[in-house]
This record gives sequence, structure tokens and C-alpha cells, in this order.
Amino acid sequence: MMEEIFKSTEEDMKKAVQYFKNEIAGLRTGRASTALVEEIKVDYYGSKVPIKQLASISVPEANQIVLQVWDKGAVDLVEKAIIENLNITPQKQGNVLRLTLPPLTEERRRELVRMLHKMAEEARVAVRNIRRDAKELIEDQEGVSEDEIKRALERLQKLTDKYIEEINQLTEAKEKEILG
Repeated sequence: MMEEIFKSTEEDMKKAVQYFKNEIAGLRTGRASTALVEEIKVDYYGSKVPIKQLASISVPEANQIVLQVWDKGAVDLVEKAIIENLNITPQKQGNVLRLTLPPLTEERRRELVRMLHKMAEEARVAVRNIRRDAKELIEDQEGVSEDEIKRALERLQKLTDKYIEEINQLTEAKEKEILG
């Protein structure tokens, strides 16, 4: 039973870190990246759909993103979502949207770093919440000695520290990339 708790806990922590990785991939550095727009949600026929499901996305130049929207009726919706999320007005040519990204100012870089730290803290909280739930499961085990519970809690803490450290390393690397 204890092993099942650890297996499930580690899977959940991995998912939390993976979600964080995906989130920070969308943070803009000096170069254009498809991750910047892929996950932006568009209100498409009453449901929120990520842009990557409505258009093909490419990066022809270091500061430009091109979206080829498949449904002509969705072009204005995608454009609106981009303006709301990125505060950049795309150039529209039929069902093609071109985003030219301005160079990052020092102020914008600092703002991105603040956003990064906020996202990192949310990821650390998610990992700690997973630890808390696992701790409760471990402590509620029937017929397990106090020593076994103590060892299991130490192991749980090591697992938590491992994933918190991974989040910290990802944050540090992304911060260097942003401040570049």
C-alpha cells in the first residue's frame, strides 16, 4: 500500500512539474516561439479552444510568428484572443495572421521575471499540496509501525525536495533566458 502511495504521489508531482514547464515555455524571451501562442484560448463556438487546434503556427523569422487559421470564421476570434493575451495586434491577410514581436524592453523583462516567479511559486505550492495529501494517506495507514511511518514521511520529504529543486532549476534557467 505504501508503494502505491509513493507511485501515485510521484506521478502527480511529475505532472505538476510538466505543467510548469509548459507554462513557462509560453513566456517570451528574445526570440519568437510557437509556445507563445499555442495555448492561448479562443472562444470558438461557445467553448474555449487553444489556438494550436485552430491554426498551424510557424516562426519564419526570429521576431515573427505566423498563424494559418483553418476556419475563415475563426480568424477574427483568434486575432481578438491574441490582442487580449499578448497585447500585440497581428497583421491580417485573409486567413493568415502575422505577429511581429517588438524587442523586449528592460521593464518588460522584469515583468516577465515577476510572472515567472509567480508561476514557479504556484508550481511549488502544487507539489506541496500533493505532499500534504500523501502525508495524510501515510499517517492514516492501519497496522503500520511508527518507525515505518517516520521513514515513509522522510522519503516523502526527499521526493518533494527533488521536485521543488527541479522547479527552482527550471525557473533559474528561464530567468537567465529572459534577462539574456
